[in-house]
Amino acid sequence: MASMDAATILVRPATRDDAGAIARIYNEGIRGRGATFETRERAVADVAAWFDDPRFPILVAVEQGAVVGWAAASTYRARACYAGIAEYSIYVATAHHGRGVGRLLMPAFLEALEAAGFWKVLSRLFPENTASRALCRRFGFREVGVYARHGQLDGAWKDVVIVERLLGAAAR
Repeated sequence: MASMDAATILVRPATRDDAGAIARIYNEGIRGRGATFETRERAVADVAAWFDDPRFPILVAVEQGAVVGWAAASTYRARACYAGIAEYSIYVATAHHGRGVGRLLMPAFLEALEAAGFWKVLSRLFPENTASRALCRRFGFREVGVYARHGQLDGAWKDVVIVERLLGAAAR
């Protein structure tokens, strides 16, 4: 496993100009079948639309000018009572797996979520996605439970582990 020199990775807010790189990395994850039920690859325009709601942070990790990972928040539920809860996704380029990119993205992402007024962030992970589960544990997420047979991927039922982390005043 290659080690990473954290000094070579910059985490910054994403811009629409990053949509192509974000889509490329997301599509690697979709093709890999280890992190999402999604099977339809995303076009650059699909990702560019994420920037239409500035309330939701999107960050990228950049090494030598190339985006190597990203983190994005999205709506949890439409009801007003859930306005302070965000769902999240973090994806790392396949060539950078195991190099600590997620460990650099997550703290900046959590800070951006809190600054944006969110009091909770959550996601659902495949149980066998040990890297994502370890990242969540490292940054104080708790595993709430398991949704059994939450969806099918390539014709097979898959469970998901629900993870959440409180932010700001809710965490204190």
